[in-house]
Amino acid sequence: MIVNNNASLESLLNIKKAASAENFTEEKKQIYADGIADVKNSGVLDKALKVGGKAPNFTLNNALNKSVSLYNELENGPVILTWYRGGWCPYCNITLHYLQEKLPEFKKAGASLIALTPEVPDKSLSTLEKNNLEFSVLSDVDNKIGKEYGVVFELTKDVASIYEAGFGLSEYNGNNSNQLPLAATYVIDKSGIIQYAFLDSDYRNRAEPTAIINALQNLK
Repeated sequence: MIVNNNASLESLLNIKKAASAENFTEEKKQIYADGIADVKNSGVLDKALKVGGKAPNFTLNNALNKSVSLYNELENGPVILTWYRGGWCPYCNITLHYLQEKLPEFKKAGASLIALTPEVPDKSLSTLEKNNLEFSVLSDVDNKIGKEYGVVFELTKDVASIYEAGFGLSEYNGNNSNQLPLAATYVIDKSGIIQYAFLDSDYRNRAEPTAIINALQNLK
């Protein structure tokens, strides 16, 4: 997937939103709208770590089964930590490929990028996609790290039913919890303090890389 660097991430996601709206029944649109409202009302946005908070350390294996530690990465510079729901999520795939295109700009600002997903390793990304992404993609099975950051919520029964029937969410995540992380993004400075936080109840909205880069530049 080639990204137009002149287009914002938001504009690309909006194109996907419009296409989905054309294909969904009114019932499905309402189920998803109710699901987003449920996330907003669940209190997860209040519980999630915010700017000024201390980022919990973690160690997880990457696609090559190599151990990656947040605090080890922070020794080399700030870290952009982002969550994606899964390879089954088109908004996540658009975002991951866009972040890949912006990776040189992140590196120029001295930062590394880590993406977390609740998917089991075999489902996290296809081999081809893993090879095309030049940043760490880590499986946070059972959302253990996501829960430490306070970004995990439970799907409504109706949304969970659509996901299970559509692609088998429980197989992707290796459990029947129907829990997913917010599509949250943090910029964490070398001392482990969160300096930028993107938190949104709507999974179709994502942190704009320009905002991430601005946050990184403000660290200097």
